[in-house]
Amino acid sequence: MPVPDKQLSAEQSRQIADTIREELARRRISRQSLAELAKLSLSTLEKVLGGRRPFTLATTVRLEQALGVSLRKMPEAPAPVAAVNGEVAPDSLGAYSRRAVAWIEGTYVTVRPSFGDKDAIFAYRTEITWDAAASSLVFHESERQDAAFTQFGEVAVPNQSRHIYLVTNRHGQHRLITVAHLAISGEMYGIITTLLAGRGSLLTPIAAPIAYLPIKMVANPTFGRISSDDPNFALYRQHLRRTTDESFALFMQG
Repeated sequence: MPVPDKQLSAEQSRQIADTIREELARRRISRQSLAELAKLSLSTLEKVLGGRRPFTLATTVRLEQALGVSLRKMPEAPAPVAAVNGEVAPDSLGAYSRRAVAWIEGTYVTVRPSFGDKDAIFAYRTEITWDAAASSLVFHESERQDAAFTQFGEVAVPNQSRHIYLVTNRHGQHRLITVAHLAISGEMYGIITTLLAGRGSLLTPIAAPIAYLPIKMVANPTFGRISSDDPNFALYRQHLRRTTDESFALFMQG
């Protein structure tokens, strides 16, 4: 059933406009970006924020879904939007709505340097999906040659940095992947920081470039330790090198 286009009072409209301006400043996002997320014209957004037109219920609901916050004051404290529909991630992950990050969902061929062979590339599959119970994007790896080290966790998408963070936290032990996403073609490039397993119980912090390729980009993906005789080696190496050649990640000398 469509949301009725009911006009809100002048006082409600002023309060909502103030809240939206605060959110824009806090998150450092533009009015144009908010208009696109809410599927409104920039002209409409400018008019309601400037007080030249009252907010309607339909417009307010769209802005609430885009921002992931309640803009209307209720007689009683409202439950968080995420608790109602499971469509908004918690603040700790960026408070993004599912609709705003739907373009990230999918299956990726993930490539990084092999930690055990400097001339090889390590490749595996990563699935990024929406988890209604967690009310956020989550990721899960598979097709790893070292299956015991398969990772899964949460995905943070804060507006401030415009980067995507794949976070594993198991009993306080973290692995973090930070990537930038190419909006048109869908690849993600960045850096992985994790622990390298050595002899016995020895673990050493290690960082390396990493790339996520939408699986449709690779006609016949191969996984595991990829050597120079593999048909995908040149393609994987090309994307992996792009991470540093185009400064998606920097590695500084001490």
